Amino acid sequence: MTPELTVLTLAALLQVVQFALYAVPANMELGPGYTTSARDREPSRQMSDRTARLGRAMDNHFEGLILFTIACVVIAVSGQSTGVTTACAWTYLIARIAYIPAYYLGLRPWRSLIWLVGFAATALMYLTALL
Repeated sequence: MTPELTVLTLAALLQVVQFALYAVPANMELGPGYTTSARDREPSRQMSDRTARLGRAMDNHFEGLILFTIACVVIAVSGQSTGVTTACAWTYLIARIAYIPAYYLGLRPWRSLIWLVGFAATALMYLTALL
């Protein structure tokens, strides 16, 4: 397995962790009546700001993970794994790990800057593959 695919696997596990970080407080705050329902209507209670942020951080990682997955697969399938692409992959993962508490705590503008680091690392992987 290439280093990029190893990091991709770790990023997927991070998504599992993020799901748990969000699901536990969301279930406690909304109650099982709502969380086990079909959710055809809005909940009668709102989540706390921090729990809602955990949900948005999780959703954001789903979106970023799609682009990162494509980059890792392109690098692995084309046999273009290098020190640069490996560093980019690790940079993405570290940024995504740092993004969770930054979003949870509402750290502005740091949350956005951390996101940008991960996004730029993914974009650099694409550029490296094309060059």
